[in-house]
Amino acid sequence: MASVEIRNVRKAFGPVQVLHGVNVDIADGEFVVLVGPSGCGKSTLLRMLAGLENITSGEIAIGPRVVNNVPPKDRDIAMVFQNYALYPHMTVFDNMAFSMKLAKAPREVMEQEVGRAAKILGLEALLQRYPRQLSGGQRQRVAMGRAIVRNPQVFLFDEPLSNLDAKLRVQMRAEIKELHQRLRVTTVYVTHDQIEAMTMADKIVVMNGGHVEQAGPPLELYDRPANLFVAGFIGSPAMNLVKGGMGEGGFQAEGGAVFPLPQSARGEAGIYGIRPEHIQLREDGMPATVVLVEPTGSETQVIARIGDTPLTCAFRERVTARPGETIRIMPEMDLVHLFESGSGRRLAA
Repeated sequence: MASVEIRNVRKAFGPVQVLHGVNVDIADGEFVVLVGPSGCGKSTLLRMLAGLENITSGEIAIGPRVVNNVPPKDRDIAMVFQNYALYPHMTVFDNMAFSMKLAKAPREVMEQEVGRAAKILGLEALLQRYPRQLSGGQRQRVAMGRAIVRNPQVFLFDEPLSNLDAKLRVQMRAEIKELHQRLRVTTVYVTHDQIEAMTMADKIVVMNGGHVEQAGPPLELYDRPANLFVAGFIGSPAMNLVKGGMGEGGFQAEGGAVFPLPQSARGEAGIYGIRPEHIQLREDGMPATVVLVEPTGSETQVIARIGDTPLTCAFRERVTARPGETIRIMPEMDLVHLFESGSGRRLAA
């Protein structure tokens, strides 16, 4: 196992700048998720860490060694790809043992290491099958097993669950997290799915346009997003972000609604943020017209409108109101977020 340091890393494809001085510190044994929208540079950064892309400038260190010019095979990393990348003409055993065969390891060592990984991943009964005989989840386990047998210092995962259906994705998410807790190998995981990031990571790195917007524990990013981008990206459903300005009676939205402010509110906020799950049904709340009701079982999502301002609400209560009817809602004051309109920076509220 080893720590990973990414220091002022830049990447350009010709005149196009993809990464703009990225800095990330990953502790030994930490599970770090790189998350962000498509095209933000997260997969490029992972491929540079793996040695599959050259670094334009900056340094990447794995443990004490700078690996900028070290070939992928000598970096002591193992990568799990989105499309599994299994050899179709090889059995599960041969796929998992392939790196050891290249290293000319003795047969008994291969059997021991493959058997250990197969036991961890529940693949013992599948070792003589071919990839075409496996489900998507089983193929992903084989890809993970191939990585485990290498005993790497760092695991790299490039959107490994995006080809799986929703139910299997949840199952595999738990299995990868459990695997990390068992092996404690430093792991860097790329996804565009912020739910995956929140549930799996020790630390999340939110990227946008080749920059790191914020890095920290999942709940820190959820509770204290550094800016508008992180606030809107982390959390599902997304945070309500209302444009307007500070007034005498509260925050005056452009749509005409007036929202209450925390007593500690400071600064000239131009955007008022409140998460859907932090809006309460209260008899003394603001009247809101129901636009849409979406029961999900565990909660009820309601899109309501105050004046011309739409709000998404997520209630634990069962809401019986129909579109066009009025409900009364109130933001939880301790959980309101205020942002500067120009910079998007979060203000202390």
